[in-house]
Amino acid sequence: MENVYFNRVEQLRRLMAERSWDAVIITGSDPHSSEYPALRWKQVEWLSGFTGEAGDLVVTADHAGLWTDTRYFIQANAQLAGSGIILHKTRVPEQILIPQWLALHAFPSEKERIVIAVDGLCQRVNAIKELEAAMGSAGRSAAAENDESSYRIVSVPDLLEPLWKDRPAIPSTPVMSLSEGTVGERRTSKLARLREFTRTKGCDAILLTALDEIAWTLNVRGSDIEYNPLVISYLLVSAEGAQWFVRKEDGAADAGSLEVFADLEAEGIQVLPYDDISIVLAGGYDVPGRLFVDPSTLNHNLYSILEATFTDGRLVEGDSPVGLYKAVKNSVEINGMRECHIRDGVAMEKFLYWLETSVREGTVPVNERGAAIRLGEFRAEIEDYQGDSFETISAYGRSGALPHYVTPQRDAPVLEAHGLYLVDSGGQYLSGTTDITRTVPLGPCTMLEKEDYTLVLKGHIDLAMAVFPKGTAGCQIDALAREPLWRTHRSFGHGTGHGVGFFLGVHEGPQDIRQNFNKVPLEAGMITSDEPGIYREGLHGVRHENLLLCVEDGESEFGSFLAFETLTLCHFDTSAVIIDLLTEDEKAWLNAYNARVFETLSPMLPKDAAKWLEVKCRAIK
Repeated sequence: MENVYFNRVEQLRRLMAERSWDAVIITGSDPHSSEYPALRWKQVEWLSGFTGEAGDLVVTADHAGLWTDTRYFIQANAQLAGSGIILHKTRVPEQILIPQWLALHAFPSEKERIVIAVDGLCQRVNAIKELEAAMGSAGRSAAAENDESSYRIVSVPDLLEPLWKDRPAIPSTPVMSLSEGTVGERRTSKLARLREFTRTKGCDAILLTALDEIAWTLNVRGSDIEYNPLVISYLLVSAEGAQWFVRKEDGAADAGSLEVFADLEAEGIQVLPYDDISIVLAGGYDVPGRLFVDPSTLNHNLYSILEATFTDGRLVEGDSPVGLYKAVKNSVEINGMRECHIRDGVAMEKFLYWLETSVREGTVPVNERGAAIRLGEFRAEIEDYQGDSFETISAYGRSGALPHYVTPQRDAPVLEAHGLYLVDSGGQYLSGTTDITRTVPLGPCTMLEKEDYTLVLKGHIDLAMAVFPKGTAGCQIDALAREPLWRTHRSFGHGTGHGVGFFLGVHEGPQDIRQNFNKVPLEAGMITSDEPGIYREGLHGVRHENLLLCVEDGESEFGSFLAFETLTLCHFDTSAVIIDLLTEDEKAWLNAYNARVFETLSPMLPKDAAKWLEVKCRAIK
C-alpha cells in the first residue's frame, strides 16, 4: 500500500529539482513563531504525518529527516513508518541540529554551490542566523552576486502552496475585549509601558509579532488557533499611536468584533488589514525612525523587508519586554487563577469519581476517548468555561508511555480495573487557564508501577516545597524534582515546568523549570507547572502535575526568599503510594494538600462524590 507521505515528499523533490533547490526546511510553526499553529501552517503534519507540536523537516535529494525532542520519539517512529522520513533526535547528548547537519553532513564537500529554500514566513530570524553561522563555520561563504562557490538561502513564502491543493485559509474568528476588572490593567496602561521601554532603547516604535504578546497588550482574545484564545495579527506601537494588523473579514466581522475594533480606534489604535503589515514596514505609510524588534519571534520574510527599509542602524534587535510583563501576574489575575482552579478542581473530582465508579462497575466499557469526552463535559458545566487549553491526553497503560500521546478517535483502548491511567488536561476560562495531570490507579498495580508512581510524586512534592533566594532561575531548582528518580537511575526527558498564561497560552515564557540553562529568574507572581514523570515504552507512564504560583517568603540577613503556592486543587490518589519511600516532610505535605482539597471542594460536590473524596483524602502514616 502506497504511503501518502512518501508520495508528498517525492512531489516536493520534483519541485526542488524544477527550482534548483538542494534542500528545503519546513518548520512546525507559523509567521508568529507560535508553538501551536493554525491548521493552515501545520505544514510538517501535512508533509510527514507527524502530529507532535515540536518538529521540523529537512528534505534533500536523497534524505528526508524530522527533528524532534524526547517527548515524541516513540510517536515519531510510529507515525513516520513507511514515509521514508528518518527521525533525528534532539535534546539528547549526541544531537546534531538542523544547521549543523546541513553544514556538515547533507552535501558532499566538493559541491560548489548549495541552495537552501525556506518558507520565510514560518522561519524565525534567529533560526536563519543559526543556519548562516553553521554554514560559515563549515567553511562556506554566503553567496555574493556572482559567487558560484558558496551557499545561498532563498526565502519562499508559502513554499508548499503548489503542492497542498486543499490548504486551509488563514482563520478569522470573532474577537472579544477583556475589561480591566477581568485582567487588572487597561490596554492604554500596557501601551504606555511599551512606549516607555521603547524610549529607553532609543527607539521610536516597537513591532510585536508573537500572538500571545499582542493579545495581552490589547486585552483581546479570539479563537484563531485551537485551544489558544489568540487573534492572528501584528502590532506596531509608536510614541504617537498604534496600528493593529488583523483580519477583519469573514468570521471576525461580527457585531461584537466590530464593536471591539471601534473601541480600539477610539483609544488611538488604528485597525488595519493583516496583509498590510508588509506595506507599512516597506515604507508605504509613515515609518518611525528607529524600530525595535524581537528576532526570536519575528519571521524571516518581514525581517528582510525591515533590513531594506531600516538601514544605518535604525533596526534595533532584542528581547521583547512583553513576555516578562505578562508572566508576572497582577493581583486581579492571581485571584482569577485561584478561583478558576477551584472550579476546575470540582470538575476534575466529578470526573475521577465517575471514572472509578464506571471502571469498577464495568457495566458500560469506558475507553480513552470516552473518558476524555466526559471530562470535557464536566468542565463545560463551569460558567466562564471557554474551551480546553489543549487536547486532552487520555492514556491507559502502555499509551501513557508517550508523554504527548494523541488519543485515537476510533478504537481507543478500553480502560480496565488494574494498572495506571494518565490524564493530562486543562481548561480556558475568562478567569484564567488550567493545566493538570493525574495518574490514576484503576485497581491493582505492579510493584514497578507503584515505585514509579511514588518516586515521581516525591519529585513533584520536593519541588512544590522549594524555598529559594530571589534571583534564582528555574534551571537551578529543576534537580529537586529529578533527584528522587536519579537516585534509582530513572529519569525523564522533558522539562519539569513551563509558564502558564492568564486566559492565554497554556505554555508561555520567559521562565521555565528545566535542565536547559535559562537565566530568567523566577519572580513572585509567575505561574509555573510542576510535572515530573517517567515513561516506560510498552508498559506505562506516570506524570503528576500541578500549577505553582511563585510567592514572597520573607527576608533574613541572607536576603529575600521565594516559595510556591499550589494553585491546582485535585487529590493525589495514595492507593499506589509506597509509603516507606516518602520522607516525613513529604508525607506531611501530601496529607496537608489532600486535606485542603477535601475541605475546599467537598461542599461543591454531590454527596456521593464528596463521601468518596473524603476516603481518597485520608491521611497516610
